[in-house]
Amino acid sequence: MTSYPLRTYEDVRETLLSKGELALLDVREEDPHAQCHPLFAANFPLARIELDAYTRLPRRDVPIVLFDDGEGLAARAFERFAALGFRQVALLAGGLDGWIRAGGEVFRDVNVPSKAFGEFVEARRHTPSLSAEALDALQKSGADVVVLDARRFGEYRTMNIPGSVSVPGAELVLRARALAPDPATRIVVNCAGRTRSIIGAQSLVNAKLPNPVAALRNGTIGWTLAGKILEHGSERRFDIDAGRDPHTLDASRRSAHALATRAGVRRTSLDEAARWASEASRTTYRFDVRTPDDYEAGHAPGFRDAPGGQLVQETEMYAPVHGARVVLFDDDGVRANMTASWLAQMNIETYVVDGANRGDLTETGPYRPERPQPAPLPTISPQALAALLDDPSHGVVLLDVAPSAKFVKAHIPAAHWILRSHLAPGYDDLRNLPDARRYVLTCGSGALAAFAAADVAALTGKPVSVLDGGNAAWTRAALPTEGGASQLASPPIDRYRRPYEGVGNAREAMQAYLDWEYGLVAQLDRDGTHGFFVI
Repeated sequence: MTSYPLRTYEDVRETLLSKGELALLDVREEDPHAQCHPLFAANFPLARIELDAYTRLPRRDVPIVLFDDGEGLAARAFERFAALGFRQVALLAGGLDGWIRAGGEVFRDVNVPSKAFGEFVEARRHTPSLSAEALDALQKSGADVVVLDARRFGEYRTMNIPGSVSVPGAELVLRARALAPDPATRIVVNCAGRTRSIIGAQSLVNAKLPNPVAALRNGTIGWTLAGKILEHGSERRFDIDAGRDPHTLDASRRSAHALATRAGVRRTSLDEAARWASEASRTTYRFDVRTPDDYEAGHAPGFRDAPGGQLVQETEMYAPVHGARVVLFDDDGVRANMTASWLAQMNIETYVVDGANRGDLTETGPYRPERPQPAPLPTISPQALAALLDDPSHGVVLLDVAPSAKFVKAHIPAAHWILRSHLAPGYDDLRNLPDARRYVLTCGSGALAAFAAADVAALTGKPVSVLDGGNAAWTRAALPTEGGASQLASPPIDRYRRPYEGVGNAREAMQAYLDWEYGLVAQLDRDGTHGFFVI
């Protein structure tokens, strides 16, 4: 049996308390991670290590501690990280069970540091809130009220409070003065549950907006539990010029800068941030907190897109290295400062880029992550694959390793969905499928399939190829797809079903989620490692 370096619960806890750099990574799939994990454990599934490692862990010498719950995934992840050049990798002694037996606090759900911080903010600042019943009454009475939805636009389109406008979190302070120019207009901020409502409303309060401001208590969950009807498919968004009037922009900029300074945010330049990113001794994350459209139109080299509201909401996913340095960029002086003010209060060393101009935004398009090259394996075109699948005598078994939710929504008719982490000895997922003479691997773009194909080849010894361009190429070729969950070879544990997203959630699950959020501050006290504060 291979022996791996170990780090104990006591060692990890001391590092967290001292703000030393550490990436505590839960390499299980998202659903088991969401059932139980330490506060600052970032979900980093074994299946995606090659795709995500160089982006989420930009320094090869960063100390990494891996754990699972006895499944053997951590040892496999150790080998994978080592092969990618990471040099300070260890396993958590005893895994998740060892953490619990040593007295470590454990948490449910995802993005827990951010959600717990939101509850911490409300408990300390007593963020004003409004019930669903009260908001409904205001709207029906014709009161002067605007509802701003702080979630991502895609979430907003799925379901929204009637009449609300999509204004994702980091945009609120920049846009609110233009969306509610009359100081008497009441502003209500909502999300699906609580966190983004609280942080969004408190952002407007902190920025000294003259309007009365409140969070919609419990968001769309609270609206639904109150028996109110949500809208679906709404397209209302803030105008891109909202908040850009010089007088309005100056007021927003001054308040955001003052807040960031009070929170301890520091200043830097693009050149200094680039030097930091090249250091071998310290991890530096560089994030552009503007909208995805802003980012793709032009951004500074080396900066990853991270809309500010989501960065505060999903901090451990964007920046899983605890104790790292975070640098934020915008082109208005509002969004980065507001985002930074919250990250600093989450005990993160945060900087905002000053002095940049449009001429520094020399790259366009989406972020292009650095990734290792997969082992060379044959590829097959969509048309050639379709011809093979039309004749069963070829014995082709098509495996799809895309996220299960995407597979259920649409997939190639002959495909079987399988977890990449189950493509290993000890799992029956592949053996339970029809016997194959050869395998073809696919996913959305083909990127993950290229790595999973090598696993299948090693496991079966049979010919394996990769669909060139993945499912996207199949769709572009106008070949047929179908939906449904009838061909799942693995349990769909790669996705935790959030009680606050989508439609059709059970009332009991939604209420249980709210009850869990209400208990987070007490859990923070028991854990004792967070370092959060409020200004």
